[in-house]
Order: sequence, then structure tokens, then C-alpha cells
Amino acid sequence: MASLRTVLLWTLAFLLMAAAAIHQRRTGPTHPKRGEFSWNGQVHTYRLLRSQERPAGATIQVPDPGGSVRGELVTRRYPTQEPWTALPMTRGEHRGRAVLTATLPVQPPAGKMEYQVRLLGGEQELRIPATGTLVLRYKDPVPMWLLLCHVACMFLGMLVGIRTGLAAWWEPSRVRVHTLVTLGLLTLGGMVLGPFVQKHAFGAYWTGWPVGGDLTDDKTAVLWLAWVGAGVAVLWVRQRPRLVRGIVIVATLVMLAVYLIPHSARGSQLDYQQGQVTTGRPG
Repeated sequence: MASLRTVLLWTLAFLLMAAAAIHQRRTGPTHPKRGEFSWNGQVHTYRLLRSQERPAGATIQVPDPGGSVRGELVTRRYPTQEPWTALPMTRGEHRGRAVLTATLPVQPPAGKMEYQVRLLGGEQELRIPATGTLVLRYKDPVPMWLLLCHVACMFLGMLVGIRTGLAAWWEPSRVRVHTLVTLGLLTLGGMVLGPFVQKHAFGAYWTGWPVGGDLTDDKTAVLWLAWVGAGVAVLWVRQRPRLVRGIVIVATLVMLAVYLIPHSARGSQLDYQQGQVTTGRPG
């Protein structure tokens, strides 16, 4: 019975971890923007980039409706009030589909380009997206080993952390070890490897509090501090098991709340006037 309960709790922890990770990734401002548009009664789907690894420029593609349609990529650096530049889009083929293509100018790490695609044909004009603009952020490559270790530690930390919260409710005897493993994974993944990933990608180790308002850094710090508190509780407040379990459950709830925040929201952004990496607004 105990072994079956253990399997069920690990399964539940994995499902919660996967759901939170998928939600965070798909709602983030660097995830490609997907949508569709209609031209002369025909519906076309598109996928527009919002993140690009240097030194290559970001290739922006939309389906080619055909005929006499021409495309323009209207862009400027973000966030600035510079005049818009219209780049002509060329016809081509991608995976067997006719497309209109243009390339955004390459920017320094954490530099952003604001853009919109416009299709023009006769007296008809269509904008993609229909309202507003998209913002794409450039980044430098991160060594694959470093990125994989960072991601693995964070996801394993979330998995074991959720399992720890479940243990605090149903298996109190396992809370201590699981808490310390969670704290170790989050320390290594978030507070040690995370800044090095950010340094490689955007040129700054830390842009959260107190030097900035980077939400990714701030939420990592809050998450880590919550589990530091849980670690202290399981090591030095063992004579009050109910209090320990409550602290661990709170740390687990903090973890779930943090992972519901979209990835890269209000992340690193190049201030073109100051020439340094600061904190960007969501979007």
C-alpha cells in the first residue's frame, strides 16, 4: 500500500510539474506568436519569432497569399521612438510552402526589435498581427552543457519540490530528505548556473533586485528563499513537526505560483540610450 502511494504521489508531482512547465513556456513573451489571417477568402496560419540567437538575424516569414501581393516588414528598435523602417519581403519557399520573407537587423545581446508585417495588394492592406506589434529579443548562444544542466536542475527541483509538498501532507517521514534535495537543486540550477546562463545570453549576471526589476531573477530569488526557509525548518525545527510541514507546504505553493509566471516576462533588455542591459517590460 505504501509503495503504491509513493508511485501515485510521484506521478502526481510529475503531472503538476509538466503542466506548470508547459504553461510557463507557452505564455512567455519570447515564445513564437502563432495565429492566422484571411486573404481573398483563404485562411493562412503563421508563426512569428520573438527570440533569436546571434549572430544570425531573425528571419520573419508569413505565408504568401500569391497574386500581386507584396509584403513589408515594418520595424524599429525597442523601446525607442525612432522612425519606422519598411523592409521589403521577398518570395521564397519553406518546407514546401510559398512564403514572404525578410530579416530583422541584428542587435547586441538583450537588444530588441519591434515589428509588424504588412501585406499590400491593390487597395487592400492587412497587418500581422492585426493589432499592435511584436517584440523580438536577441541573445548570444549559451554553451549547451551549461544550458542543459541549468534546465535539468530547475525542472528536477520543481519535480522533487512538488513531491516534497505532497510528502508533507501524506508522508511526513520523507520530508527532510526531499526538502534538502530540492534546496540543493534550486541552489545549483537557479542561483549558481542561472546567472552564468544569463551572462552568456545577455551580458549580465543579475538584473533583478536590488540592481533591477528582472522578473525572472526576482522570482528565482523568491523561490530559493522559500526553500531556504524550508531547509532551515527541517534541520533546526524538527521538534515541531506540524510547523515544519506547514513551512514546506508554503514553499511548495510558492514554487507553483512562481512557475505560473510566464518565462522571461519583464526580462533583460538593452537600454539603447545608456548602452547597458536593464529590465524590460512584459510583452
